[in-house]
Amino acid sequence: MTFIPLRPDPLSAHAAERSDAARNRERLLGAARELISECGADGLTMDRLAERAGVGKGTVFRRFGSRAGLMITLLSDAEADFQARFMFGPSPLGPGAPARERLIAFGVERITFVMQYGELARAADKSVPDRFDVPAVTLWDRHIEYLLREEGLDADPRLMAMALNATLDPERLLHAVRVHGIEPGRLAESWRELVTRVVSSP
Repeated sequence: MTFIPLRPDPLSAHAAERSDAARNRERLLGAARELISECGADGLTMDRLAERAGVGKGTVFRRFGSRAGLMITLLSDAEADFQARFMFGPSPLGPGAPARERLIAFGVERITFVMQYGELARAADKSVPDRFDVPAVTLWDRHIEYLLREEGLDADPRLMAMALNATLDPERLLHAVRVHGIEPGRLAESWRELVTRVVSSP
């Protein structure tokens, strides 16, 4: 399974940046995080970001291209860390544990991720027209499919992986917690039960 990074290697990317461009980037990202903390991801606009960072609006668009580009950049460090952990980190999330345990750990960790970064992830999802085909989502689908195949599931594992991944959708999880008052621990237990039933089916 191929690693699909959300962004280029940070060392090579920063090496090519001029120092003033790098400073602008960090100033903008810091200002964006402040605004999200104050008014939520939906309240983060390019105009407000430019004003908070003390730069022109054109600088914001040159740096990130669009609001979607900004959201993805804000998420990229956390997403890259998550990818590294489920692909190369210690078990049961990483290699070394049985496929079923890894699959359960993947969902539990993803729920934890959404509880921490969900507002940003939800906003990023809304900012891209093809959110089900972005590299990170494609990687999650492939990883789940790989683990299902390892467990011997041969009933269309690709489609089953997409269905399982859909239950981890940030907007769905946040709605369950905020609107229906479901505790994150219940979501994790539900995922565990779902995976167990899927891989145990004849």
